[in-house]
Amino acid sequence: MRNRKIIPPVLILIAAAVIVLIFAHFSPENSGLILSIFITTLIVLSLSVIVYFGVIKSDDTIPEMTSIAHVTEHLDTEVILWVDDCSVIHFNKKLRKMIGWNDNEKATKEMMLSILGVENMSSAIIERLIAAKSNDVLFTREDGKVFTISWNTSLFRKTRRHRIFLSAGFDITHIKKMQRTLADTNESFTLSMELSEIGIIMSYDMKKFYASAETVRMLGLKSNSISLNAFRSLIHPNDRVQYDSWLKAFETDKDAFNTMKSIEIRIKSARGVYRWYSYRFKAIRSATDNTLITGGALLDITKEREKDILIERLAYIDEVTEIPNRNKLMEIGPETYEYCRHLNYSYWVIVLDIDRFHIVNDTCGYDKGNELLRNFAHILYKFIGNGGLVARLGGDNFAIVMRDYGDDELPVRTAMTIQEEMNKLAVNEFSSLNLTCSAGYSHMPDDGNSFLDVLEHAEFALKTGSGSQGSISCYEPSMHDSIIGTTEMEKALSDAIDNNELQLYYQPKIDLKTGKIMGVEALIRWIKPDGTIIHPDSFIPVAESSHLVGRISEFVLNEACRQNVLWQKMGYKSIVMSINFASSDFYQKDLKEKVTDALIKSSLEAKWLEVELTETLAMRDINFAVSQMTSLRNLGVQLAMDDFGTGYSSLSYLKILPITLLKLDRSFITNIENDTIAHEIVSSVIRIAKSKGIKTIAEGIENQQQADILCDAGCDYAQGFLYGRPVPPEKIIKFLEMQR
Repeated sequence: MRNRKIIPPVLILIAAAVIVLIFAHFSPENSGLILSIFITTLIVLSLSVIVYFGVIKSDDTIPEMTSIAHVTEHLDTEVILWVDDCSVIHFNKKLRKMIGWNDNEKATKEMMLSILGVENMSSAIIERLIAAKSNDVLFTREDGKVFTISWNTSLFRKTRRHRIFLSAGFDITHIKKMQRTLADTNESFTLSMELSEIGIIMSYDMKKFYASAETVRMLGLKSNSISLNAFRSLIHPNDRVQYDSWLKAFETDKDAFNTMKSIEIRIKSARGVYRWYSYRFKAIRSATDNTLITGGALLDITKEREKDILIERLAYIDEVTEIPNRNKLMEIGPETYEYCRHLNYSYWVIVLDIDRFHIVNDTCGYDKGNELLRNFAHILYKFIGNGGLVARLGGDNFAIVMRDYGDDELPVRTAMTIQEEMNKLAVNEFSSLNLTCSAGYSHMPDDGNSFLDVLEHAEFALKTGSGSQGSISCYEPSMHDSIIGTTEMEKALSDAIDNNELQLYYQPKIDLKTGKIMGVEALIRWIKPDGTIIHPDSFIPVAESSHLVGRISEFVLNEACRQNVLWQKMGYKSIVMSINFASSDFYQKDLKEKVTDALIKSSLEAKWLEVELTETLAMRDINFAVSQMTSLRNLGVQLAMDDFGTGYSSLSYLKILPITLLKLDRSFITNIENDTIAHEIVSSVIRIAKSKGIKTIAEGIENQQQADILCDAGCDYAQGFLYGRPVPPEKIIKFLEMQR
C-alpha cells in the first residue's frame, strides 16, 4: 500500500528528467539554462513529495489538531475544535471557564452535544450547523447558572479520512436578558395601554396616522394605519371644527409646535357609536428634513363626560320645567353679548311673568302649578332660533333671548303669541282661571353695558307694566333716570355703612297671657349725621340689588346677638332676639357658618336667636329653603314665618317648613274686630298651628279689643303699636324691668 503512494511522485521525476535530456540534446547552446530549470523543478517536486507524505501521515494522527488547539486556546471567545466522528474534541480555555471546568478536564462528546444544543452528530445535523449563520443555545451548568451562546460552525479542514470543524461561540446572555427585559417592558406597556384604554396615533407626513393596537381595538380599524381624512370622517360632525382648527394651527401658528395640547372630541368607536375621547397631542419638526411629526394619545372619557353632563344638568337645568335655569342664562348671556359687540349682532331679551301664579298653587295645588310651569316653558321653546335661549329665572319668571333680524315689532308680536298660546292652557283644572302673562323687553347690546344690565332693564320694564295683567312693556332710556338715582343711593349707603350710620331699633313682642315682654324684633335704621332717620323701605331695595345687602345682614346678625347678651349681663331675663335675612343672604350656602360664628363671638345661646322668613322668600326654592332652615334648627335657632297670609297663602307649608313661630300678617288684624271672615281665618290658622306645635304671634295690633280677640282665639304673642314702636336699645329697658 505504501509503495503505491510513492509511484506518482517518482514517475513525475523520471518524466521531467527525460524531457530535460531531450531539450539539451537538440539545443546544446541552452544546456546551462535547461539544467537550471531542471534543478529548480527537482527542488519543487521534492518539497511536494515531502508535503504529500506529511498529509498522508496526518490522516492517521491529525497532528495539526494540537497546533490549531494551541492557537484557539487563548482566543477571547468560546471555541470547540472537533472532527466529524467526535473522536477528537477540544474546548478552549474561555469555554472551559464558562462551563466551570478546570484545565485538566477533557471534553466529551456528550458535553459537546449539550453545549451545541443537538442530539447527535449525524451528517444532516452537521450540515444544518454549518448552514446556520448562528445557532443560539441555552446552556445551564451544574451550579444552575444559565448562559446563552450563539454558535457559528464551519468546516476548517478536510482530510482523506476526516473533516475538521471549528465552532466559535459568542456569549449573548446579557443581550438576551436585555431583549427579554425590553419584551417584558413592551408587553407591560401594551398591557397598561389596554388596561387604561389609551390609544396612540403617530403621523410622520401629515397624510396618515399609524395606530397602536389599542387604538385599532377602540376604533375598530382594519389595519394599524389610517389616513387623516379617514380619521376625520370618524369624528362627530359637531366636533370636526376643533379637529380642523388643530390641523390649521400647524400650518399658520408657530406656537403650536413643541407644546402639549388637548381637545375633547367624539369619535365613532368600534361599536359604531360615538364616544368621548380626550386627544392629547404634540407636534415637532424633524431635525434632519424639517418633516412635521405629530403624536397623540386617545383616552376614552365617555364616563367622565356623562358625569359632567349629569353635574351640568343639576347645575344648569331647572328641575321642574327641565329647561335651562338662571345659572345657565348667566353663563350663555355674556358670551352672546360679546358676539353682539364683535360681530355686530343684536338680540332681544324678553322677561315674562305668569300673572297671579300664586292663585294656581292655592286653588289647584303645587303639582298642578308645576305642570303649568312646564307647559308654559314648552310654549316659550317654540320661539327660539339659532343662538337663542329660554331659561327659568325662578318662581314664575322666565326669559327669552332671541336673535334680532331688524324687526322692531318682534318682541311684542312674540309676547302676544305666547299669551294666546297660554290662554289655551285654561282647560280641565285650569278652566276656571284666567291664565295670562306679562312681559318686559330690552335690546342687546344697546340697552346696557353688559348682559346683566340688559336683563335687569328687561325686568325693570316688566315691573313698570305690572299694574295690569297681560302688559307688554319696552325698556325706555328715560327709565335710566331712576337707575341713576339708585346708583347715587347705593354710593351714599356704602358710605353710611363705613361711617357706622346704621343702627338697630327694637320692637317688643308681648306674651298675651302675662303681658310681659318675651322678645324683640331687630329693625335696621339709617341715621344720618344730622339726625335724619331713613326708613329701610327706602334703602333695603337698593342694598338688595347690590353687594351691600350682605354687609347690612352681617351687621344686623352680629349686633343683635351682641345686644341680647348685653341685656342678659345686665341681669335681665333672657328674651328672644328676632332678625330678618334678605333673600340673597338666606340662599347663601355658608349661612349656617355665619350664624354659628355670630353666636360664638357673642356667647349667645342659639335658642335666644330667631330668624324670620317671608313666605315669598321660602318659596323661591322650597327644597333649598327647607334644607337651609333645617340646618339652622339643628343649631338650636328658632324660625318664624313672617307675613303669613300675604304670599302663597297655603297652610300646607306648615307641614313642610320646620318653623317654630307663625306671624299673622297685619292685614288680617287691622279690622278683625269688625271683619268676621278675617276673625274666622285667624282663628282657624291658630288652631292648625297649635295642632302642629307651632306658636303664633299677631303683628300690627293697635288697640286692646284686637288684643282681646286674639287672646281668646288662642294666639300666643302680640306685636304692634299698642305695645310699642321700634325704639333704640336703651328704651327696651322699661319692658325688661316689667319682667322683674
